[in-house]
Amino acid sequence: MIHKNRFIFSCLLIIIQMVAFAQEKKAQNPIIYADVPDMSMIRVGDTYYMSSTTMHVNPGVPIMKSTDLVNWKLVNYAYETLEDNNDRLNLDNGKNDYGRGSWASCLRYQNGIYYVSTFSGTTGRTYIYSTKDIEKGPWKKIVLNNSYHDHSILFDDDGKVYLVWGAGKLDIIELNKDLSSVKEETKRVLIENASAPAGNNIMLNSEGSQLFKINEKYYLFNICWPRGGMRTVVIHRADNINGPWEGKVGLQDQGVAQGGLIDTPDGRWFSYLFKDNGGVGRIPYLVPVKWENGWPILGENAKVPEYLDLPPSKGLIPGIVNSDEFNRKKGDATLPLVWQWNHNPDNSLWSVRERKGYLRLKTARIDSSFVQAKNTLTQRTFGPECSATTLVDVSKMKEGDFAGLSLLQKQYGFIAVKIEKGSKKIVMIDAAQDIQKEIESVPLNQDKVYFKAACDFKNRADKGRFYYSLDGNNWTPIGNRINLPYTLPHFMGYRFGLFNYATKNPGGYADFDWFRIK
Repeated sequence: MIHKNRFIFSCLLIIIQMVAFAQEKKAQNPIIYADVPDMSMIRVGDTYYMSSTTMHVNPGVPIMKSTDLVNWKLVNYAYETLEDNNDRLNLDNGKNDYGRGSWASCLRYQNGIYYVSTFSGTTGRTYIYSTKDIEKGPWKKIVLNNSYHDHSILFDDDGKVYLVWGAGKLDIIELNKDLSSVKEETKRVLIENASAPAGNNIMLNSEGSQLFKINEKYYLFNICWPRGGMRTVVIHRADNINGPWEGKVGLQDQGVAQGGLIDTPDGRWFSYLFKDNGGVGRIPYLVPVKWENGWPILGENAKVPEYLDLPPSKGLIPGIVNSDEFNRKKGDATLPLVWQWNHNPDNSLWSVRERKGYLRLKTARIDSSFVQAKNTLTQRTFGPECSATTLVDVSKMKEGDFAGLSLLQKQYGFIAVKIEKGSKKIVMIDAAQDIQKEIESVPLNQDKVYFKAACDFKNRADKGRFYYSLDGNNWTPIGNRINLPYTLPHFMGYRFGLFNYATKNPGGYADFDWFRIK
């Protein structure tokens, strides 16, 4: 009996190991454990492209590329700045654009041209960018003088171009063939109440439209949120663009919702969606799709699977986030695509050329707080855990200056060198109550100091901690652990940020030797 039990145990162990090995060879949800919301996706041949929302950071509307739907890398942005002469976008006169900027984009490919469109509540406009080379550009820009909320563009087979937008009640309008303007006389209601398939007690009305034409049928994806329920995929279909439209709930699981459909070269289908996941942000998922009676059926037994029959992820480094030694050779990009500025930068006040191997951040005005300071250079945080370190030279800072490493959201925190009464000190700041509060300070008697910011997003822990080092080897925690809550005023996952700002005397600068992420 003992030998028999040992044999059974050995067999079970082998089976467990085989299952684990098989899972290691598969992709795992979420496919990107970082803030990449409002995805729009296309396939051109055997290459996939995806756009996303980055709102108040620039450059904006990131373009990502993949050959397997799992491993993505940034290849371009649709714009450097949305508009330049705007106090909100520029962080001027006490104004800001947190949680606004540009929202959900739509990515399309037609007759050899790539199109990506987005809209802005800040400017009240819709922007359509087009190019023949999505990875290198250049982009042509069209501006429509209306902000078409969560719109989707469809190039129909008869040459007509449609734009669908709205929340709850969805409208449709035709565009000119070159997309340069809308045909106002064609505006009409497409679906009176797109939330109806999810019931009549709705907290968030259907939005996030994504319109497709597949096998001569029209399919419209939306998200809604029933009160007391979760984010829900709603799908409508019609044989004619003018209807009648019939709708159903497409998926209700874990709050994974908002997105659309993508197929593979070998004929498989997936739905790309995302989930609100606390401080790390809104993170992408894929669910398999089967077709039954002309309907896309999402998930496995109506559930989001943990594993997918796709290649495993190789990690987000270097495609989505990456370290930077700030060494630039002739011909190198000034900043790699992983970097984005908080709001519009002042390009006269930063450089990676003035001091070889360093990022220099200069000040030219007085700012009242960190979130109003210009030229904070950011990257995404990512899960389940991550950290970033930097080495900063503070020898040229002036009285009242702050320079350091942040975790940026509305309830931010940072570690910095502050110049106070002619002396340097390391400070840890926590803005948990929307007030910039100094938690701890330590005198600094040298010109260079190492900073670290660490994030724990496991099981929605959403905690951050700061450390400093005088030699790069021995790290000392400073201040308290901070909470990393996702707040709607910023509407974005936490970001690492390198910054330098003045509170008393502009004209100083700080030099960052490197930024290393893991």
